[in-house]
Amino acid sequence: MRSQVVLGLTAALLATTAHAAGAARQESRTVRGLEGPAELIVDKWGIPHIYAASARDAFFLQGYNAARDRLWQIDLWRKRGLGRLSASLGPAYVAQDRAARLFLYRGDMAAEWAAYDPAGKGAVQAFAAGVNAYVAEVRAGKQPLPVEFKLTDSQPEDWAPEDILRIRSHALVSNVTSEVARARVVCAGGVDADALRRKLEPAHKLAVPDGLDPCEVPANVLDDYLRATEPVDFKPLASKSAQADAPRPLAQVMDERAAEGSNNWTISAARSATGRPILANDPHRPVGVPSLRYIAHLEAPGLSIIGAGEPALPGVSFGHNGTTAFGLTIFYIDQEDLYVYETKGNAYRYRGGLEPMTVVKETIPVKGQAAREVELHFTRHGPVVFQDDAKGLAFAIRTIWNEPGLAGYFGSSRMWGAKGWQDFQTARDKWGAPPLNLVYADTKGEIGWSAAGRTPVRANWDGLMPVPGDGRYEWKGFVEDGGLPVSRNPKAGYFATANAMNIPAEPEYPREKRKLGFEWADPTRTQRIHEVLDGLPKSTLADSMALQTDSVSPQARRGVALLRTLSSSPDPDVAKAMNLLKAWDGAETTDSVAAAIYETWAVKHLGLHAVRAANPSGTVRRLIGASSPDPVLTWLEGQPSTVRAPVMLSALADALAELRGRLGPDMATWTWGRLHTAKFVPAIAELADPTLAARMTLGPLPAPGSSSTPRAATWRASDFTQVAGASVRVVMDVGAWDNSMIINTPGQSGDPDSPHYGDLFPLWASGAYVPLRYSRAAVEADAETVIKLTPAP
Repeated sequence: MRSQVVLGLTAALLATTAHAAGAARQESRTVRGLEGPAELIVDKWGIPHIYAASARDAFFLQGYNAARDRLWQIDLWRKRGLGRLSASLGPAYVAQDRAARLFLYRGDMAAEWAAYDPAGKGAVQAFAAGVNAYVAEVRAGKQPLPVEFKLTDSQPEDWAPEDILRIRSHALVSNVTSEVARARVVCAGGVDADALRRKLEPAHKLAVPDGLDPCEVPANVLDDYLRATEPVDFKPLASKSAQADAPRPLAQVMDERAAEGSNNWTISAARSATGRPILANDPHRPVGVPSLRYIAHLEAPGLSIIGAGEPALPGVSFGHNGTTAFGLTIFYIDQEDLYVYETKGNAYRYRGGLEPMTVVKETIPVKGQAAREVELHFTRHGPVVFQDDAKGLAFAIRTIWNEPGLAGYFGSSRMWGAKGWQDFQTARDKWGAPPLNLVYADTKGEIGWSAAGRTPVRANWDGLMPVPGDGRYEWKGFVEDGGLPVSRNPKAGYFATANAMNIPAEPEYPREKRKLGFEWADPTRTQRIHEVLDGLPKSTLADSMALQTDSVSPQARRGVALLRTLSSSPDPDVAKAMNLLKAWDGAETTDSVAAAIYETWAVKHLGLHAVRAANPSGTVRRLIGASSPDPVLTWLEGQPSTVRAPVMLSALADALAELRGRLGPDMATWTWGRLHTAKFVPAIAELADPTLAARMTLGPLPAPGSSSTPRAATWRASDFTQVAGASVRVVMDVGAWDNSMIINTPGQSGDPDSPHYGDLFPLWASGAYVPLRYSRAAVEADAETVIKLTPAP
């Protein structure tokens, strides 16, 4: 069985990657700002276990330790989010800084703090103080300056606690990019043309909002939004350019962000071989180096949490507290809208009159040059992202980021002390962003699921297209507490999510009235997870680990089923490929030739041919592009064979031509692992010399699976390199916590000279795990380094 393979791999790889056994290395140091004695135990896999005399000191040391392992990453996170890149990197980043400042939280900070757990403010303050303590040691020469600062001739900055919460643009929200794409497709081809671009669920009839001319929406209307939400690119520094490139095409950004999903499930004690609940979670985000997430363990009086989260935030986003376990995946609530205004100068038409925009003037410091004075414009709905005075038009985004309590993932602060189902529901009700499927399990045996996220009420429209900003389309508040779907102790004995549409049907839930969202992930991962869990009357931890790394694609089975309706092809290579696919079980293993053919065919070529057949308009074809397999397969399933056959066969011929060009003439050698690899190159390597760049680069390693398998492994169209997947995988034995298993990638450290920079990469790539130790005895048994910490005099 696959679960036995996973256990074998884990045991074998731990034996080869764990550091030499022996007594843990002992260190001691004094830290200014620490209030009492503490201990930091770093285990063999780079996971820090913090033991402090107070919760304040635990969070302080979490910040200190985050800077110890990830100072460059978290400093860049802060500078990008606050719009302070130019101060460190120069004039090429002024436009990105201005854009980021448009989306900062600018509301009442008292309301912001009050939106989180009462202990959250102290946690943030202590965490920021810990980061600053480490930065002070770097400045004093007591700690090394990370090499990335040397490459950019920059220095880390001090943190204010408010910085952590005011930054909104790192959290995932939707669907303003799709609103723009839809408006442009509808302009070119009508409302029906968009069906091949994006499938709507629950079933819903698209209509153009009254008063909107979709042709008025320009192609570059979201340039500032994309600048504000994209990662930092170092090409301008490498080319010594004073100006950054224009943002990437909207379609490319949307394709990449669509791949950012997750899996989670919670299994009842009755369905578990252990007699205890199991909770599994593997959030899927862009993969690279350093890792997007960080694993940590904090122990202090009144505080006990372990799990993973964002390295620049205190606490953990998913994990457990010794009593309850919690996990997350994205639940696609529509939390954004694009508003279109008729303008006269800096005023816009609203309810029959002209309302002035709010104009905020800010100064952006620029390294090596004079500071830039910039203007930020806001309407009552939010930041103005595009203004065309010649046409008398402006566009602004209303986003839940503008509301108190919407700092990404910090809603988890209410989970840290949750002791039962009601605490979990309170945390759910107060959750802001990103919108989530929260799964739950506790030591009493309860399990469950809740959708969570600040949810706008749109009484008279569906949120699928931009709307006039003249007062006709206003949010009527937010869905009330308890107004999102929930399942407590489900009859199936488990609950699983994977970003697919899972809103209960009428009459159980009023989904047409609530209009939570209509754009969801392809259900392929959800289907496979349910298929496997339904077949396991008694699940083990190994079963969940095997399922997280499962590479079977129901989407591929669906595509192959359509292919089986065709007899053959006069082209011998196409006929050979058809026979391989028809005999294939959909397992996208690294040695599979059929997987390489299917992915190239279904993801890169089938959509292009389907869109061409369905839409004679060249403009529509360009706007939709290749499309994604789910709406394309849905369209093909509804076509007669006379339409379906030429589309599928011509696309297959093109896919084979591409594979010949990439892998040579022998089809038998076209294995998926040869084509599809994981190679992590940090963006900063652009500035490194060849030797350092090589040290920073990890891989390539063969990668099974794809975006359509539980082992999510989304690839870049240009070279098939994996770009998104599981940032962390964790499987928790609820109540016997030391049995829990986890894996980060590629390692816990961001220092290319650290043994923990890439030590987890081969384990992650092969589907193996490391222990997530919780008890003090288990932590000490796996200790690599023990650091005794005392307050500086």
